[in-house]
Amino acid sequence: MVHRLDSVLGSFATYARLKGRYDDDWIDRLNHLYTTIILIIFTIVVSTKQYVGEPIHCWCPAQFEESHVDYTNNVCWVSNTFYVHFNDQPPRYTDMISEMEIQYYQWVPLILLFQALLFKVPCILWRILTASAGVNLDKIVTLAAETAYVAPDDRDRTIKHIVRYMDRWIENAREYRSGCFIRLRQQISKYCCIVWGKRYGNYLVTLYMFIKLLYLANAIGQLFILNEFLGTNFNVYGFEVMDHLARGENWSESPRFPRITHCFFKIRQLTNVHDYTVQCVLPINLFNEKIFIFIWFWLVFVATLSTFNFLIWVYTMIFRQHRLRYLKKFLRINDCYKSELDKKMAVKFCEQYLRQDGIFVLRLVGKNANDVLVSELILQLWNHYRNKPLFRHANQISDDNSNV
Repeated sequence: MVHRLDSVLGSFATYARLKGRYDDDWIDRLNHLYTTIILIIFTIVVSTKQYVGEPIHCWCPAQFEESHVDYTNNVCWVSNTFYVHFNDQPPRYTDMISEMEIQYYQWVPLILLFQALLFKVPCILWRILTASAGVNLDKIVTLAAETAYVAPDDRDRTIKHIVRYMDRWIENAREYRSGCFIRLRQQISKYCCIVWGKRYGNYLVTLYMFIKLLYLANAIGQLFILNEFLGTNFNVYGFEVMDHLARGENWSESPRFPRITHCFFKIRQLTNVHDYTVQCVLPINLFNEKIFIFIWFWLVFVATLSTFNFLIWVYTMIFRQHRLRYLKKFLRINDCYKSELDKKMAVKFCEQYLRQDGIFVLRLVGKNANDVLVSELILQLWNHYRNKPLFRHANQISDDNSNV
């Protein structure tokens, strides 16, 4: 499902030059890429109907000339209209009319663009903050994903290049200062995100969890933003639609998006002021109703997937045993987890060398490429780690003790 969604929607995104990075997973792209594209398409549809066609058309008195009719349409579009059911009596007082006014339809294109911007903000923030982490996630994952389409020799060179790049980043991000307080903070950072930073090996993980929360808060919060913007109980709109469909009722028109409204305005002629109340039709609400029904269900869909995705990432990255289990699985596949020394060094390989950020990068490669490539990267990193002087020294001591 994931690759199919990326192949279908990704073709359009690549054409539009919106998809060019692989520094997140497909749920993030569902938020900041695919949802943004959908909202921009809706903006274009509504704007075309609003500025090219006739967004409003009012039934005017017979004595109105063509210029009067044009004026009526314009003033009713600008000054808002109010909705009254056909069987109800229209209000008699101006205060009652102002409470019943529909004030959103002129601003629908802007609110859709604003929604698209809100979905893009967490992605922009993620890429700005990761740029200061000392590692180019997009470069690592892109190179890894492209190895599936290159020759075997080029594939080996690319994997070695990625391993050297990751090793350089891991070593540069290491804390070389010593002290009791520094060691305490390093131990706390393994189990708690309160202590986090580039030197503690959990900077990317903590930042990514925060961005995940922003995506989730944005999807849920937009339901309430639209509730304030539309002036109705929009956050329960989808439940009402499903209730009508379940009962088989014919819901020809929604009070939230009325197609036939009324407009009250005044025309001054010298000292005389004439009050007019005309009936208007809003063809634009035919599109707005369908668009916002879809947006309600889409926001709920995105919020649900974002919630499960966030919980999965917390489950796999925050807890220490799951990180160890992830590495041990690939070490066993590569036949590198046999002796007692391998088992001891695998823990150090996970907690002291790769740490949380290194495993996060490997998981990100697996999300965008495949586990076969992750297995090869872990094997190369493991061999690179074993060839380090400190590891060789520890290995020699262990062998001497075993011989004794």
